[in-house]
Amino acid sequence: MRQLALHGDLSVLSFHATKVFTTFEGGAIVCPDEKIRQRINHLKNFGFVDEVTVVAPGINGKMSEFNAALGLLQLEGIDQALAKRAAIDQRYREGMAGMTGIRCVQSGGEARSNYAYFPILVQPDYALSRDALYQKFRDNNIYVRRYFYPLISDFPMYRGLPSAAHNNLPVAKKMSEQVLCLPIYPGLANEQVDRILELLRGKTG
Repeated sequence: MRQLALHGDLSVLSFHATKVFTTFEGGAIVCPDEKIRQRINHLKNFGFVDEVTVVAPGINGKMSEFNAALGLLQLEGIDQALAKRAAIDQRYREGMAGMTGIRCVQSGGEARSNYAYFPILVQPDYALSRDALYQKFRDNNIYVRRYFYPLISDFPMYRGLPSAAHNNLPVAKKMSEQVLCLPIYPGLANEQVDRILELLRGKTG
């Protein structure tokens, strides 16, 4: 099994606070080519090579030492965090087995999940629309997200492009109307997962 970040010329990683591994803000670029890596290093540091040499325009794209230190601390507990996320994922799946109108997204092939998100598909035969279910959770102080909604192609700056027409994006449009991401994080207690499942079943809320 080969990590996704090792494919292609570059891989860009986000370490935002919502990610499984976080430095609170920031990210990384994985680059196997030394020449490109050097170019990126110049770009992220004002184009500086040393104190007196500037070879190109650049930005201040460096990660702060505080953010890097936070990331190093996160690494110490990453295996435990992944194990807790996996357990929550399993509890969700067992609780939704056979639930009409709710479909869990399955991992495909040999892919191994990091359990960053728990998306469900709210289908037409469910008792509520996806947006009505979203509001139900919000009314019960449960933070859920509609990924990826609205579609980028629906934004004003893109919607006039021929490529943004809905008939060109039928799968993306359908998913944007069905996906709902449920809470998943290492500190999510079983009792909270069970409450979310009860709301899904329509027995509370």
